[in-house]
Amino acid sequence: MTNPNASFSLTSALPFWLSLGMIPLAIIGAVYGGWFVVLLPLYGWFLFGILDALTGLNLVNFDPNTPESDLFWYRLITLMWFPIQFCVIFGLIAYVPTAEHLGALEKFGLFFGVGVISGAIGITYAHELMHQKNRVERWLADLLLATVLYSHFRSEHLLVHHIYVGTPRDPVTARYNEGFHRFYPRVLRQCWHSAWSAEKRMQLRRKKHPLNLRNPFWRYWALQLLFLALACAIGGFEGMVLFLVQAGVAIWQLELTNYIEHYGLTRKHLGDGKYEHVKPRHSWNAAHKASNWLLINLQRHSDHHYKPDRRFPLLQNYDEDEAPQLPFGYPVMTFAAMIPPLWRRTMNPRVRAWRKKYYPEITDWEPYKTATTPMPR
Repeated sequence: MTNPNASFSLTSALPFWLSLGMIPLAIIGAVYGGWFVVLLPLYGWFLFGILDALTGLNLVNFDPNTPESDLFWYRLITLMWFPIQFCVIFGLIAYVPTAEHLGALEKFGLFFGVGVISGAIGITYAHELMHQKNRVERWLADLLLATVLYSHFRSEHLLVHHIYVGTPRDPVTARYNEGFHRFYPRVLRQCWHSAWSAEKRMQLRRKKHPLNLRNPFWRYWALQLLFLALACAIGGFEGMVLFLVQAGVAIWQLELTNYIEHYGLTRKHLGDGKYEHVKPRHSWNAAHKASNWLLINLQRHSDHHYKPDRRFPLLQNYDEDEAPQLPFGYPVMTFAAMIPPLWRRTMNPRVRAWRKKYYPEITDWEPYKTATTPMPR
């Protein structure tokens, strides 16, 4: 349902600023060590899983035609996040290697938590920014992705995933019965090649050599090397290792989210390499209020794929008649994805119900399950 009396004030936007609560937790963990280093994962995963249960669902939609000028307070948190994340990562890299009260396990735990910041929040905000036409926002997305050494995600996401989602050409559409621990190494390998091939084709269409300086991979490599060098210059070898720890955790969280968003959902092959258009039914939707605050409505993923450039406050929620629904928000679902038997018990019946509901005419799902339907043209 649409809210005709929606407010776009700072007060109404503040729930989407709950990510800022992670920053003092990172500082507390660094200063006090011990069990304080687990506060960040507890905040990002377990607290918001509990809050989802307490706050329920948000089924209200803002008017999608709301002018961008009304969304300033919502957009501001994404615009300011890169300098915040930069200061957290490199400030802690400067402090932690010389902090004698922190043992090796505490340092690892602390930067695991920093990876929760740069992954759950930083990459989510980068995802919002990369979809916008504003060059400043797209640059901020590139900077955020470079801090986790995953810059090619922008090319793969915009040029491959959104075009080929639900088809065998999209690496990050998780296949039915494919556990996360099989999905993850496959995606790490395939996505880089997929992104490079997409940019290569883009340059050839422009009648340019694939390695010409307009290929964004030059920017990706330069920014990533810059941040790696900065980590080493500030914290030495240990600083570089800590930087790699947070980057690895961030990438793992991104691909956990990718795994959840389209698990088992495929677009119907119409013959001759043609597939139906992307519809809300091709992404899992989750209306859980608290985790959508933290993840700036990322869980309204059905609408994001239907209207990719729509700003996050205006993403529409779909009910079960229009899109398949996750039983819990992403914090709980990512935990379940790490336990394949639990995941299959939870999600496989939902995938089978989705098939029966939307595609009763398809009697042989084996080519869809194994991603052996024809490659899209």
